[in-house]
Amino acid sequence: MHIHEKAEPEFNPKKRLGYLHVYTGEGKGKTSAALGMLLRAAGHGHNVVMIQFLKGDSESGEMKAVEQLGDHVAIMQFGRDDLLSMDEIQAIDGYLANQALNYARDLMRKNRPDVLILDEVATAVNHQLLPIEDLLDFLQDRHQNTEMILTGRNAHPSILNLADLVTVFEPTKHYFDYQQFQPRQGIEH
Repeated sequence: MHIHEKAEPEFNPKKRLGYLHVYTGEGKGKTSAALGMLLRAAGHGHNVVMIQFLKGDSESGEMKAVEQLGDHVAIMQFGRDDLLSMDEIQAIDGYLANQALNYARDLMRKNRPDVLILDEVATAVNHQLLPIEDLLDFLQDRHQNTEMILTGRNAHPSILNLADLVTVFEPTKHYFDYQQFQPRQGIEH
């Protein structure tokens, strides 16, 4: 290198993180899209944590798969394993949703991940299990180099306004509408 030449700065992909994504709408695929981001980020060595609100099924495909991904990927569930529909909401679901957000706060303070996914957090807010103000405070105080992904139906307008990217999943045709449809292991479960 000559005296007047500047060395090119080393490219660090982690310094380019920090956007807020929201995947919302009535269509299928919001969690699947977030899991796709989890896989992509893990493949490039990022530390990724998915916090699942309202989900507690340790036998789901994503819980089984994450065991194979290594120590820099984790999925934490804060939900009942017997919660099958939003018509069955109980007080414990609100408690667990608040515990999930508190876990996210602690995680950001102690061991900040490169990518943090709050799966079904919009659904928790929509069903008034989690105050929108608490989530907004958390999002506005997030670390500038943590990529955040939020999923769930009916995302609050304040979340949409804060987001850098919003994708709305809308069904055109859905086999859930067929009579007697049962979720299939490895596809919906």
